Amino acid sequence: MEKISNNVYVQIGTRSCNHSFVATSEGPVMIDTPMVYDDVQKWKAEMAKFGMVKYIINGEPHADHVSGNFFFEAPIVAHEGTRKLILESKPEQYAETLKQFDPTGTTPAGYYYRPPVITFSERLTLYVGSHTFQLLHTPGHTPFQVSVYVPEEKVLFTSDNVTFGVPPFLHQAVPFDWIASLQQLKKLDVAKIVPGHGKVCDRDHLDIMIGILQGAIDVVKSAIKKGMTLEEAQKNLNLFESFPRNERTAMIQNIGMTRLYELFKNA
Repeated sequence: MEKISNNVYVQIGTRSCNHSFVATSEGPVMIDTPMVYDDVQKWKAEMAKFGMVKYIINGEPHADHVSGNFFFEAPIVAHEGTRKLILESKPEQYAETLKQFDPTGTTPAGYYYRPPVITFSERLTLYVGSHTFQLLHTPGHTPFQVSVYVPEEKVLFTSDNVTFGVPPFLHQAVPFDWIASLQQLKKLDVAKIVPGHGKVCDRDHLDIMIGILQGAIDVVKSAIKKGMTLEEAQKNLNLFESFPRNERTAMIQNIGMTRLYELFKNA
């Protein structure tokens, strides 16, 4: 666990997404949740030092961010679209996702995807003790992304709208909205950004993310203009020039290229 400001703690490198909490005077407010049971227990023990968890905020609907909701009792806050998708999820999906992160893990008895009980469409502010949590709808990685800005700490939590050291995942992306969301986030007074995956970074990384996304858009639009099929583009082009091509990045690239071809092929 890493302390990145006076009251913000982040866990990086566990077997799911980055997850964090802000230690307020009324108890921790958690952003995203660990999904592997052993990681959950360690995280609970750390947060218990600061009191009972006050709220959980889900930054997006993907399983590596929301599966751990089940293990906590605090009320969950998220975008209304995230609630809808969580309600549609089945316990079997948790078992499948868990295999990726913990092949020996088992689904707890009675497991279900615990949904948010507080939702919003565009923005919501929570006041917890002396801390302010500004929840902003910032579509990008999915249409339902939420960024959480805590001005007292100058910390921004982005879930997978920002990644550091790994390519972005585009399988449900709305790419132009994504770039616009990052441009809006640049207006905030931010010292530290907690990405969905990878190390904590500073606000300069927003421009890097914009460049990565715009580069991917340009690669696919150029390929389509040249008449290349999706299969030809996947075989011959690099969607993310700044990342070395290996088995994992190739998988992420192929999925991302499929999504962008779906969006741009007949546009």
